[in-house]
Amino acid sequence: MRIGHGWRLAWIQWILIKHGLDDLLFEWTPLRHIRPARRLLPWHWWLRKTPLAIRLRLTLEDLGPLYVKFGQVLSTRRDLLPQDFIDELTKLQDRVPPFPTALAQSAIENALKAPLATHFAHFDETPLASASIAQVHAATLHDGRDVIVKIIRPDIDRLIARDLA
Repeated sequence: MRIGHGWRLAWIQWILIKHGLDDLLFEWTPLRHIRPARRLLPWHWWLRKTPLAIRLRLTLEDLGPLYVKFGQVLSTRRDLLPQDFIDELTKLQDRVPPFPTALAQSAIENALKAPLATHFAHFDETPLASASIAQVHAATLHDGRDVIVKIIRPDIDRLIARDLA
């Protein structure tokens, strides 16, 4: 295992603990001996008050785009999960926290090799939707036509490659 993989695994473990999804983690044989110690963690008790379905969605959001995509797929499988999980994971379809507008504008300017004002009379800074791979902004061209601009998340290729490695 490369060092980078070890750090990613540690990060995943931390996110599971952070959202109170550490039950399975501490069933894993190498961590079994410290299972009783987790009850001393202050968030162990108050995190359990948040419904499990919400904790799962928050965990997938924190883990990144590949995990969000997995949650999106799960949200379509009503035969596998209870309705409260389906309802919560459905929020991953288009309610993922957006990335900053400045990054979106920079990505567009880099792709078009020109300032936004060259191509758009107006560019709405508030995204219409934000998902695991991209977000969408409304804009108006100089000829008055309204358009939708889809911007791929910054570093998405690197993040997906990291999680698939």
